Amino acid sequence: MELEAPLIGTPSAPVPEGGKAEWFRAEDGTRLRAAIFPGKGKVRGSVVLSPGRTEPLDKYFEVIGELQERGFVVLSHDWRGQGLSDRYLQNRLKGHAKGARHYLSDYKTLLDRYTDRLPKPWIQMGHSMGGCLSLLALAKGEKERFAASALSAPMLGVVTDDFGYIFARALTWVCTHLGLSTRYLFGDSTDPRTVSFEKDKIAHDRPRWDRFREQLAACPDLTVGNLTWGWLEFAMTATAFLRHSEETTRVDIPVLIVSAGDDDRVITADARRVAARLPDCRFVEIPGSWHEILMETDDIRAIWWREFDAFVEPVLKAASARPGASKAG
Repeated sequence: MELEAPLIGTPSAPVPEGGKAEWFRAEDGTRLRAAIFPGKGKVRGSVVLSPGRTEPLDKYFEVIGELQERGFVVLSHDWRGQGLSDRYLQNRLKGHAKGARHYLSDYKTLLDRYTDRLPKPWIQMGHSMGGCLSLLALAKGEKERFAASALSAPMLGVVTDDFGYIFARALTWVCTHLGLSTRYLFGDSTDPRTVSFEKDKIAHDRPRWDRFREQLAACPDLTVGNLTWGWLEFAMTATAFLRHSEETTRVDIPVLIVSAGDDDRVITADARRVAARLPDCRFVEIPGSWHEILMETDDIRAIWWREFDAFVEPVLKAASARPGASKAG
């Protein structure tokens, strides 16, 4: 059993009630961090919450509290390479990856470790990269564990700025196969803590943006910077798989995809295309929202929660009608 891990609370982002973080080991020995939070009142099920690129689980304390109030036990985690989980590289700021295999293996280990502590039904919840990997895990077999999946601005298409997709894909392949996979993309080593709110343009809500900066100041080790060629290779490969593989069409549990109308981090049109390939998917686009829907202004977040509540209600009702519905695992 690993030692208890820290949770990074601040005056503006207190640790949700009853939260406990732990270290656990991946199959290859990598040390990872996860945290579990009890539901309030009558427990209705569990949510497995997966953050996006650069995001530690601590950033989602507000969201976790809102899920607790809805009666959910919440399990969240730091993907390897970010948060307080072990990083791929000695330079902690580099946002690096080595394909999806490690992520999917870590996710399975996470679910196995917490199975007995998560009352059914299980609902996935993932943002951006976390949404991509959550859906990828379902396509690769984890759909048997979950009753539903709710995804916020999932990364299902990668923005290539002024480069066409085919050229960007080819350039990424060349760079990774020339041994440049750990190099910053175009050498951009900007520390995200030096980027202003106005330039970041990740969400419109300034207090929530400031709140996360306070957490980074309290624990600088949470910080992840710009991406490497290796990370981009992973992202382009994973998103292409979900857009084209037949395995995506076999994810037959209910899926909710909520995309941002003014997203410049991921391609909303690709999320719509993937949604059309899923057998049971509701797609919602929020006009005017920037990428981080769950960190947006209250009016935009209210749309997310309205959609989420309406989405999970029939799932919970169906689960409660089955024998042993409240049991963990």
